[in-house]
Amino acid sequence: MIAELPVVALAEDNPDDIFFLKRALKSAGVSNPLVILPDGRQVQAYLEGKGDFADRERYPLPSLLLLDLKLPLMSGFQVLEWIRGRAETRSLPVIVLTTSGELKDVSMAYQSGANAFLIKPSGAENLVNQIRAIRDFWLEQNVFAKL
Repeated sequence: MIAELPVVALAEDNPDDIFFLKRALKSAGVSNPLVILPDGRQVQAYLEGKGDFADRERYPLPSLLLLDLKLPLMSGFQVLEWIRGRAETRSLPVIVLTTSGELKDVSMAYQSGANAFLIKPSGAENLVNQIRAIRDFWLEQNVFAKL
């Protein structure tokens, strides 16, 4: 039996960032299924398996969430607090991936339960290197809890 690759969820609303992140994932050799969730409410619905995401065969729970802080309908901070407040998702690894390097955002993200805080780098090569680091640790070395 071949083990299925863990699903990666990307909570991002900026089409340009989505494009570049998808390209960087491919260039970094990440072949995990990717789910794009463009707002905080869709992150909630996906993780709860509600509405369009009720079919867990088509929409399996992710093993890793890449979370932008500036999302519509619910901020990344609100999403993170919601995730950590639920027993079903409390152990989901969440990497904040944002353009903000403000100390208050870093501090608030960790206080809300982020596993890591990364600033989106400028330049395609730097982004690919960052994605490789995520791949190497979070997708290859990390052991996932079953949600």
